[in-house]
Amino acid sequence: MHAYVYKSQRKEDTYVYLAARDDFSALPEPLQAQLGPLRFVLDIALTPERRLAREDAAQVRANLAARGFHLQLPPSVADDPLREDWGTDA
Repeated sequence: MHAYVYKSQRKEDTYVYLAARDDFSALPEPLQAQLGPLRFVLDIALTPERRLAREDAAQVRANLAARGFHLQLPPSVADDPLREDWGTDA
């Protein structure tokens, strides 16, 4: 399965995976409005052995097959401890 990845220009670290390139019809209107303009960043083959940095590739494939898109939100501070302020000046 192939996926086409777009970065939200309005929401930091938010990405949308689409099953078909430039086919935004699968995205609900309220979601499109929240994300704002989307910029194409990557096309990727999602094979069963493919690993993704922040997402479960099997879940991405399942979402693409079921609804035509997958939404990747930014990691929470609990998931990414390096994002919080450690109180250092460095």
